[in-house]
Amino acid sequence: MLKGMFKKTYTLIDTRYSSARGEKNTKKEEEPSIPEGLWRKCNKCGQPIYVEDVIDNHYVCPKCGGYFRIHAYRRIQMLVDEGTFEEWDKEMPFSNPLDFPGYEKKVLAAKEKTKLNEAIVIGKGEICGYPAVIGVCDARFLMSSMGHIVGEKITRAVERATKDKLPVILFAASGGARMQEGIVSLMQMAKTSAALKRHHEAGQLFISVLTDPTTGGVTASFAMLGDIIIAEPKALIGFAGPRVIEQTIGQKLPEGFQRAEFLLEHGFVDMVVERKDQKQVIGQLLKLHVKEHSFFAGGVKEMKAQIALAKEEGRSSQILEVSSEGGKTAWDTVLISRKAGRPTAADYIERLFDGFIELHGDRCFKDDGAIMGGIAMYHGMPVTVIGQVKGKNTKENIKRNFGMPSPEGYRKALRLMEQAETFGRPIICFVDTPGAFCGLEAEERGQGEAIARNLFAMSSLKVPILSIVIGEGGSGGALAMAVANEVWMLENGIYSILSPEGFASILWKDSKKAPDAARVMKITAADLYRMGLIERVIPEADGLQPGTMAGTIAHMEKAMDAFFEGLEGMSGQQLAESRYKRFRNM
Repeated sequence: MLKGMFKKTYTLIDTRYSSARGEKNTKKEEEPSIPEGLWRKCNKCGQPIYVEDVIDNHYVCPKCGGYFRIHAYRRIQMLVDEGTFEEWDKEMPFSNPLDFPGYEKKVLAAKEKTKLNEAIVIGKGEICGYPAVIGVCDARFLMSSMGHIVGEKITRAVERATKDKLPVILFAASGGARMQEGIVSLMQMAKTSAALKRHHEAGQLFISVLTDPTTGGVTASFAMLGDIIIAEPKALIGFAGPRVIEQTIGQKLPEGFQRAEFLLEHGFVDMVVERKDQKQVIGQLLKLHVKEHSFFAGGVKEMKAQIALAKEEGRSSQILEVSSEGGKTAWDTVLISRKAGRPTAADYIERLFDGFIELHGDRCFKDDGAIMGGIAMYHGMPVTVIGQVKGKNTKENIKRNFGMPSPEGYRKALRLMEQAETFGRPIICFVDTPGAFCGLEAEERGQGEAIARNLFAMSSLKVPILSIVIGEGGSGGALAMAVANEVWMLENGIYSILSPEGFASILWKDSKKAPDAARVMKITAADLYRMGLIERVIPEADGLQPGTMAGTIAHMEKAMDAFFEGLEGMSGQQLAESRYKRFRNM
């Protein structure tokens, strides 16, 4: 159906383009000319551009990369598998709840101009073979302001998706509430949010995609409630428009303020995705949320089947012999755990999991580079993976804050853990931090509260949690990601109440006694295993580097297989109870 809707447009472009190339033109073959409509001027860079080039480039200027706003049906055509879209509630009766003068005439004009009944198109389709309920706002219709029909169409779609156990994907583009409907428009914010709350409680996925512009009441309701929030590059996103803010505060706003990249930096969106990649990314996200693959719905069986197939085909990782350095002191282990070039959480994520999609932000203040988190597959079973990440050079260390998370990092981690619980995904945490960031701004934003909140919430999460100390496990900053059903350590990892230097300074008033402190603190993997505080020690190759990880990865993978198999059949409540008892007995 959609393909037919654009046949006329594409035919017109093809005819004009052929003429411009000098192909047979019976009227003026001797006088080549550029037909009207073939060229357009980019309203962002001012350069002349071929209409067909813009269409082929997903309605993005091929010269400056500027994004053009696109019609709802065009976006659906770009996103949905051909022939699978079924529109819902296409025609809904108009009403003027406030009897606002001239409103009906304005709506009729918008209908005539856009050939739409209202400012959003709703329906069901498949994306990369995965079914979903899809809604796309069209800014041509009264700037896609949210009147009662828009709110009703969204709410009906979400309710139907909840009943049919389908994910929801909404593409927002709006100037906000519809002024001509007053308080009735305002109520749509609550109505759509309430429907999405029920959808969330039913364990269904909601992906919100923010396009240019997404402002006003839409950002204060459905657009910012996605389990995963995607934004288009440079899209204007904000509650109050920039002009309103400038007039209110009497100041010029900084460059890039309220743009998609600004929101990513400040923790409010998970990712900024180019239009050409959106179908693939959304398709992968849908795949990662197929219920039948989750831990509680056969995910472990799928994992075991994939492992068995890999062994049968000779693709399984072989556990290589790894030799440990003999005669190490505790201080030697401390130095090894801190060694530059040691594999980071990012290295383990890359080698252990498939299709990792990183998610960003705490939805409150910032995206903390010291913590990386997202969703991936482990032998066909979706998992949530979170790691404290150090840099491998000065530039990376500055970006990662030397692996010392701020409050927003712990809040991001908790957001992803709670999301994992909603969708029945096991959580794997990689711990590697000298400790939580100790600074003025961290205290201002509640470092202690953020860590405490993680301990509080992780204790009762109803999915499996595995934490692996791969380097330094420094104090509460490490524990905030290690309230797990099992905690493992790499052979040369350390896990301590604070650094040996700090311990020596506090108790002995001499930081130079750090080697002695390391010995008496019992902070090595071997010490903690003997004390029953961790469940497993993963052996390492001498001088472990990203290029020599094969043996360690194989050991870790085999242990993870056994971990998940051992928990198979346990309910969420049993998993939480097991975790509680683990710490209760210490």
